[in-house]
Amino acid sequence: MKISFLGTGAAEGVPAMFCACPFCNSVRRVGITEYRTRSQVVVDDDLSIDFPPEAYAHSLRFNVDLSALKYVLVTHSHMDHFYAHDFILRGYKYATLGSDKLTIIGNSEVNKVFAECTRREMKDEVAANIVVKNIGALQSFMIGDYRVLSLPAQHGTDEEALLYYIEKCGKGYLHLCDTGALSDTAIDFLAQNNAHANLVTFDCTFLDAPPKAGTRHMCITDNIMIMERLKNAGVADGGTKCVITHFSHNSRPSRERLAAIEKEYSVIAAYDGLTLEI
Repeated sequence: MKISFLGTGAAEGVPAMFCACPFCNSVRRVGITEYRTRSQVVVDDDLSIDFPPEAYAHSLRFNVDLSALKYVLVTHSHMDHFYAHDFILRGYKYATLGSDKLTIIGNSEVNKVFAECTRREMKDEVAANIVVKNIGALQSFMIGDYRVLSLPAQHGTDEEALLYYIEKCGKGYLHLCDTGALSDTAIDFLAQNNAHANLVTFDCTFLDAPPKAGTRHMCITDNIMIMERLKNAGVADGGTKCVITHFSHNSRPSRERLAAIEKEYSVIAAYDGLTLEI
């Protein structure tokens, strides 16, 4: 499996859109190598986890063929993870498609947001090529060659935010992004379904800040603790790659600072454009 990290920033991006703090201004001076756009991961070119406002820009910068996408797994309906407006352009005179059908999978709020955002401009010819499916947490299902397990995220109470384990050809990828600490229920469900992650992506919005119970995001200390719990459950092992992402500008995630975090904690700090193979 090829895992491509196209966007590695939190909702506000790095530098933050409306921010004039010293760190964001320093990032603007350095330029594109320090930029972090909103979160998107593409697996094997045909499956996207989330679809942010920058998806089109990602396709240009990193040579991603969005017409080849067959599946979009959406973690939750927040704008930085699901920018539904763009889907009105998938067909009609706007596009010759590489893949006939696109299946968007998410919770009931994702379905509502899709309907709200596309209502005014969606052409019948485009709508016929897009399927939106509702799922909840703790489900197991197949999409094409992928086995997918959906997990409950800790990300507020307005909707049932989701996390995903994705398996293909004996390789497993666990996506734990935009969430607080992983529940025992989620870990037990992974173990009961014989999940084994070769790579785990962690939300690390708070980077090396002290951990706080009950928050909607994580720090590196939370990440390491959850990795140990995954190992104890047999879901991960000593060979599992640990990737951190979804950085806030408040954590000052410069490449230099992240290099020190990588060395101290034996993790991989994702950056926009990083591709890993498992």
